[in-house]
Amino acid sequence: QVQLVESGGGLVQPGWSLRLSCAASGRIISIEAMDWYRQAPGKQRELVAHITRGGSTNYADSVKGRFTISRDNAKNTVYLQMNSLKPDDTAVYYCNADIWSDPGLKNYWGQGTQVTVSS
Repeated sequence: QVQLVESGGGLVQPGWSLRLSCAASGRIISIEAMDWYRQAPGKQRELVAHITRGGSTNYADSVKGRFTISRDNAKNTVYLQMNSLKPDDTAVYYCNADIWSDPGLKNYWGQGTQVTVSS
């Protein structure tokens, strides 16, 4: 059974930083693209950042220059460094990944971690 587990969320003040982590575990053969999504109350889930297995990245316009996605393939882990946080960044952040395991290639979601930016 493959699982994605996020950590690192919390309550911070505007301008502060947080680093989210998402570790994949289970019978993993390899991991393709890994993404961070977020969902604020009353809003649709949106893609925040994307990273390929080779390390190419893409970001939502709202976080460009403030957030950085990275991954450690040896640890099956993806990170999201969030700097200069704003109240509009408040949301539940979800990890998503395309993972090869025994049944084949499948898309997985983590359970989410809450990020609250407030003074």
